Amino acid sequence: MKFNFITLFPELISPYFNASILKNAINNNLLEIHCDNPREYSLNKHKKVDDYKIGGGAGMLMSAQPLFDCLKNYKNSHIIFLSPVAKSFKQIDAKRLALKDEITFVCGRYEGIDERVIEYFANEVFSIGDYILTGGELAALCLCDSIARNIPNVIKQESLIEESFEDDFLEAPAFTKPFEFEFKEKRKKFYSISSLIKGNHAKIKILKNQLSLCKCKFHRPDLLAKSSNFKDI
Repeated sequence: MKFNFITLFPELISPYFNASILKNAINNNLLEIHCDNPREYSLNKHKKVDDYKIGGGAGMLMSAQPLFDCLKNYKNSHIIFLSPVAKSFKQIDAKRLALKDEITFVCGRYEGIDERVIEYFANEVFSIGDYILTGGELAALCLCDSIARNIPNVIKQESLIEESFEDDFLEAPAFTKPFEFEFKEKRKKFYSISSLIKGNHAKIKILKNQLSLCKCKFHRPDLLAKSSNFKDI
C-alpha cells in the first residue's frame, strides 16, 4: 500500500518509518511512503501557504490554492483529512482502510484548512481525540500506523486476533514470569496468575474473558453498554 502525506513539514514524517516494524514493511515492499509539500505549489512569489480568515478571527488558515493544486495529483487516492471536529477514528476503520491501495493524509497547520478544500477533496475526515494539536502530522501518523499493521504480512496475523476493540472489548491484561522488585529498600516478589502458567487452554480462555470484562468495567464502561458479547461475572 502507498501512503501519501500532504504536509508543510515532511521532516516530521520520515523519521517514524526509519525503525522497527514499519521500516521492515517498507524494505519488504509492503508499504511505500511519500511526502508532498503544498509550499511547492504556491503561486505566491514568497511561497506563502497561509492567509487571513474572512470575517476575522485569530490566527491564519492554510490557503486554498496550494492545496487545490497539490491534491489534484491524488484524485485516484483515498484522501483523508485530520480534524478535531470530525468523527473519531476506530479500529474498524483501520481494518477497512487496510484494504485500500493508496491513502493520502492531509495534515493541517495554523488554525486549520480552508473548508472549501475539505469539501472538494475529502473522502473521509477523522479525529484522534477531543483535543487540539499544533498540526495534523501526529494524527496522520497515528492513522497510518494503525492501518498499516492490519495489512497482511506487516505483522504476524495471529497477533491481531486477541487485541483490544475486537468484539468491542479490551484485551485482557498480560503477564510474564514471576519476578522480584526492590523499591525503597523493600523487596517483594510478584507472582503471575497461576491459571495462566498451568497451560489449561480452556480455563485460560475463560479467565482472559473475565479479565477483559473487568478491564472494560474499570476503563471503558461505555463499551459494555453497547455490547452483548460478554455476560456479567
